[in-house]
Amino acid sequence: MTRVLYVDDEPDIREIAEMALGLDPGFEVRLAASAREALTIAEGWCPDIALLDVMMPEIDGPTLLKMMRERQELANVPVAFVTARAQPSELQNFAMLDAVGVIAKPFDPMTLASTVRKLLE
Repeated sequence: MTRVLYVDDEPDIREIAEMALGLDPGFEVRLAASAREALTIAEGWCPDIALLDVMMPEIDGPTLLKMMRERQELANVPVAFVTARAQPSELQNFAMLDAVGVIAKPFDPMTLASTVRKLLE
């Protein structure tokens, strides 16, 4: 079972992501509405991949990634950013932040699970 942590401050997007990722019977999905909640979940559950919204209040996705890298048990968790700002220059910045990929919003719910599988390869 592949553990996927999806972090987004928008409840509607979390719900769509949960349904979309749930289409893959090999995924166990947990959701977080904030970076702090994500850290709490991840520390006790250690996901196989974390999908982080870039723009969130208080702590954004890139800062959350940095916080994960500072924790020994989360230092090697692959992270992909989910963002509406998927311009080439932005993508280059995200790649430099040690992300395995970027998923553009709005994402296609029918292909999200397969996209995540490809990121894990």
